[in-house]
Amino acid sequence: MANIFEAVKAAVTVPVAAERYGLKANHAGMVCCPFHDDHKPSLKLNEDYFYCFGCGAGGDVVELTRRLFDLRPYEAASKLAVDFGVDVPATAPPDGSLNRFRSDLLRCQQVLDEYLNLLIRWQRRYAPRSPDDALDDRYVEACQMLEPMDYMASVLAAGTLEQRIRTVELLLADGKMDQLEERLNRIKEQERMEEN
Repeated sequence: MANIFEAVKAAVTVPVAAERYGLKANHAGMVCCPFHDDHKPSLKLNEDYFYCFGCGAGGDVVELTRRLFDLRPYEAASKLAVDFGVDVPATAPPDGSLNRFRSDLLRCQQVLDEYLNLLIRWQRRYAPRSPDDALDDRYVEACQMLEPMDYMASVLAAGTLEQRIRTVELLLADGKMDQLEERLNRIKEQERMEEN
């Protein structure tokens, strides 16, 4: 079964993605390269890849999206899947790893729940009392992160197996859960010290 990278590359061509993301090709399939100061079209958009004759940038549709939006490869593939409605079938974890998936799922749920509770507290506690009050960074973070974190927690709790697998993979990628756990532990310790 195809993974997310194979699925988006099979479904979305480089020229179609480029146009969707604001790069209008001329009749020869050339555009001004967004990756360097380019005044004459030097970036060629082929069906399966792009190449810039000026700066040497090149790659497939995932790489184009990654570079345009400064994303990691998995995030770029996910963006393409969402933007173009590509159905990426998730596979069940390989034999022998079902317990690992359950453990990862439970860990992600617990960390997200703890973070959500913190964000809710911060939104209430640090909300400005008047229009002249400076915005506290914790209030700003709560306002920005509550909705996406709540959505992910909802998917982990009630999503389809495919959605849950994808969300766990996304949350565990690049040590995101480790970093969030460490940060939550530091915040708890800091709050304990402030109370004493």
